[in-house]
Amino acid sequence: MAEPTGTHPFSAFEWMLSLRYLRARRKEGFISVIAGFSFVGIMLGVATLIIVMAVMNGFRQELLSKILGLNGHLLIQPLESPLTDYADVSARVSKVDGIYLAAPLVEGQALASSPFNASGVVVRGMRGADLAKLTQVAKNIKQGTLDGFDDNQGIAIGSRLAEQLSVRAGDNLTLVAPRGAVTPMGTTPRIKAYKIAAVFEIGMSEYDSAFVFMPLTEAQAYFNRSGDVTAIEVYTNDPDHIDNFRKAVTTAAARPIYMVDWRQRNATFFNALQVERNVMFLILTLIVLVAALNIVSGLIMLVKDKSSDIAILRTMGASQGAIMRVFLITGASIGVIGTLVGFILGTVVCLNIEEIRRFLSWLTNTELFSPELYFLSQLPADMNVKETTAVLIMALGLSLLATLYPSWRAARLDPVEALRYE
Repeated sequence: MAEPTGTHPFSAFEWMLSLRYLRARRKEGFISVIAGFSFVGIMLGVATLIIVMAVMNGFRQELLSKILGLNGHLLIQPLESPLTDYADVSARVSKVDGIYLAAPLVEGQALASSPFNASGVVVRGMRGADLAKLTQVAKNIKQGTLDGFDDNQGIAIGSRLAEQLSVRAGDNLTLVAPRGAVTPMGTTPRIKAYKIAAVFEIGMSEYDSAFVFMPLTEAQAYFNRSGDVTAIEVYTNDPDHIDNFRKAVTTAAARPIYMVDWRQRNATFFNALQVERNVMFLILTLIVLVAALNIVSGLIMLVKDKSSDIAILRTMGASQGAIMRVFLITGASIGVIGTLVGFILGTVVCLNIEEIRRFLSWLTNTELFSPELYFLSQLPADMNVKETTAVLIMALGLSLLATLYPSWRAARLDPVEALRYE
């Protein structure tokens, strides 16, 4: 006759006993409270990590799309001689495979004033055809039109600048440049009034409040750059691999040039964002770690309370492995369920983050996401699959590790010692 072999690992008996221990009785209420705090801690830790990382990702992606949508991915500046041949250079560069726009521009600073207010601005002179290809501007016209931009002396301004100066499309705006005409008395400021042809809204407060676009020929006359330009902005289909275009652009330019890419121009800003993301991840991971330590303390107390039960099970033939698995399932259940609920909560919040922000702003009557501070007019959230998976694996891993010592301690309990004083 075959001898009994016992139950197999993770059998129904072990699961039944583990779930019974999760449902604490009245005298074990304190242990249940610790388990509840552990569950809530892991749930909130996972949800917070997912939400914060998604918002940081969305913030970076939105800023990146706004910055690269308005500023060139590669900036060509002249060496040895001014860019008087800008038309030929931009035409040759624009034919390079992967480049959809090479726009010559004249850029300078000025003071924009209206009868109601004044503000410092960056004036950028561009050809109408090039401006039409900048979708961040051309597809976000709120007032007026860019049609016939080169044919008149009209300018395009941002929506926030229009609000600050209390003007709209069709009104006149006066631009004052410090370097104007040279007279025997010295250089006098250049003052000229322009009609506002269009008002655009990019969605990034820094650009909507500071940029003014005018026809290239008019900007050349206004900033005393007759026949040349400041630089040529190059826009590519793949800004992440901008180094691949450097050699081709240098060859196509066929003249001495100096190139600066978007990573060099915005290195400090994006490096600061990356450091902030890493620090936030480490800090918020501590929430999950504290919750995992709660699992340890709760299980140790449960093992202490159930020592007589463990001793009886051992004397009835339960193996050390079975006892260890029972408490492993008990602790891991808290971590797994807390992680899954946290993932669901974090996903729901990320998908409705802007609506939640508006509701909280209405409820508290405060501006929770000021565009002047955060540059963007909406709160973005972009869940990254790899990062979210890493958060889940980290939470599950900590939860499982937290159960190992208490489970091992339960399995090592001596039945004789446990029953001696019962």
